[in-house]
This record gives sequence, structure tokens and C-alpha cells, in this order.
Amino acid sequence: MPRRKSSPRASTVIASRVVNSLAGTPTSEAGSSRRGPAERQRQPPAQRKPHRFKPGTVALREIRKYQKSFSLLLRPLPFARLVREISSQFSTDVTRWTAEALICIQEAAEDYLVHLFEDTNLCAIHARRVTIMPKDLHLARRLRGASENSFI
Repeated sequence: MPRRKSSPRASTVIASRVVNSLAGTPTSEAGSSRRGPAERQRQPPAQRKPHRFKPGTVALREIRKYQKSFSLLLRPLPFARLVREISSQFSTDVTRWTAEALICIQEAAEDYLVHLFEDTNLCAIHARRVTIMPKDLHLARRLRGASENSFI
């Protein structure tokens, strides 16, 4: 005659209590882990997550955007203030700058920085990395022949 299970085994009752205590659900004294319809907690409908692109997709889009454009990357007024501040440290005689001179300096500075970062990126790729680090920047400047004290 097959054995009939009249009551749950002790191991299953203990296991269900442990699982329920970890989940934070109350159990009745009889050891039943089933909940009635009144005990069920209604969860609000899940809100839709905002759309996210894969890492690097937006960066590549921005790179293509800036490579197509001819506009300057730095804002002109903050750059002009920086030029005036640096020139006042070297000479008090030069106080006025023409707009063309500021644009020429800005274009030259941006060209230098863009090419420096290209070389820095190549140094990072050579080290089998994707992220540029300060040591890549130092190496790129050193390979160019720029010393620490020079401006260019």
C-alpha cells in the first residue's frame, strides 16, 4: 500500500518558513505558506523605463557631429577672458585685442588640443586601453618634443 502524506514533513515546513522570513512574508502558525486573496498585496503596474542607448553610442554620435561641423568647440567669450587674463600676466602694455586676433588664437589653440588628444588616444590604444589617462597625455607631449615648461 502506498504511503499517503497526511501532513507536511517537518523539513518542508521549516524550509517554507525560512524562505518566507527571508522574503518578509508572514506565515500562519500551521505552516501554510499560501495566501488567500485578501492577503495578496497588489503591486502597482510597472512604470516604463526611459530609453537608454548602449554605452558609447551617444559618444560616437557626438564625435561624428563635431567632425562634420566647422564651428569652434570652445565658447568665444570665456576664451577671450582667459586670453586677456594670461596676456595681462605677461605684459601690462597689451590691453586691447581685436576680434580677429582672438579668433586666430582660439583656432590655433583648438587645433593644438584636438591633435594632442588624437595622439593621447593613440597612446591609450597602444596600451590596449580605451580610456585615456594623464600618463597618455604626458607620453604624447613627450613624443612631440614638448617639455613641461613650454607652452606649446
